[in-house]
This record gives sequence, C-alpha cells and structure tokens, in this order.
Amino acid sequence: MNTRFPYPDLNTLPQDIQARILEVQEKAGFIPNVFLGFARRPAEWRAFFAYHDALMLKDDGNLSKGDREMIVTATSAFNQCLYCVVAHGAILRIYEKKPLVADEVTVNYLKANISAKQRAMLDFAMKVCTASHTVGDADFEALHQHGMDDEDAWDIAAITAFFGLSNRMASVTGMQPNPEFFTMGRVPKVKG
Repeated sequence: MNTRFPYPDLNTLPQDIQARILEVQEKAGFIPNVFLGFARRPAEWRAFFAYHDALMLKDDGNLSKGDREMIVTATSAFNQCLYCVVAHGAILRIYEKKPLVADEVTVNYLKANISAKQRAMLDFAMKVCTASHTVGDADFEALHQHGMDDEDAWDIAAITAFFGLSNRMASVTGMQPNPEFFTMGRVPKVKG
C-alpha cells in the first residue's frame, strides 16, 4: 500500500461504515481502496459517499450509469488521477460492455468509439473540468441537440465537480488502484 495516510483497520470503524464496506466487499470480491482511504475521517466518509451515491446511483434523467462512469473516467484522466481512471474505467467497461472504451476515453475521448450523445456529454464535462467559468448557453444547447436537458447538464457538472474533489484527494493521499480493477471488464468472466 503506497499511501501517505495509512488505512484504518476495518474493525475500528463505526458500525455503519463497516457494514457498507463489507457490503461492497461481498459484491466486488475486494474492498476498493477509496472506501478505506476516506474512512480515516468518518463524518467526511459519510458525506462523500452520500453525495457519490446521489450522483452515481440515480436512475432518473438521460444519463445511464455507463455515461456517468464515462464522465468520471474522462475528467479524471485530465486531472491525472490514477486511482479514479483505473477504478472508474473498470466500471465503465463493465457497464458499457466494451473492453476498450475506458482506454479510448482516457487517452482521447474525441477519437473514442462512443455515441454522438456521449461525445456531447463529454464535451460539456471537459469544459466544466477545465474552464467552468466559460460555460454558456451554447454549451447547454449542444446537449439539448442530443436529447439532454438542463437537469442532465446539472448532473454532468455535479459529477465532474465531485470527482474533481475525489481526484485531488486520491492524488494527494497517494491512493493506489486495487490490482483487481486493472483487469475488470477486459475479458469475459469465466463461468465455473
């Protein structure tokens, strides 16, 4: 573990945080480092994951879960956050069922094999990420042309902004991606 701030022992954490981490471990087969990395400050952990869930697990609007992960992957690449690119790139590959999409979006989303709607979504996200002070009516109109509305624009902006915080904390703390993330969604699961 290459981190400036050592991860707390799971057994020393408040019960609600332990329960959530164990639930994630049961589902994923491992504990993503972000869950332990932020757990050193329980109040901040709770706030972080409450906002994460509100943004990433919602079912309304025109953004799929894959779209949401694509936003995280593209903007995290710009922010040079290794943890988020690798972890969310893995989730993106799974949601989109495309083993190459995370690598394509990470390197250059403009040349990625994605839909025109997703490209417009990422254009908006990258503008929020790199020059939010310049977002204007034309940027919203570009989303509208692809069937997205102002609530979707809000979601894109909020995801971009939230993961800007996450990117910076992961980078400053030295958080490393779990090895499991590197191979997830690249090859079909072997059923046994």
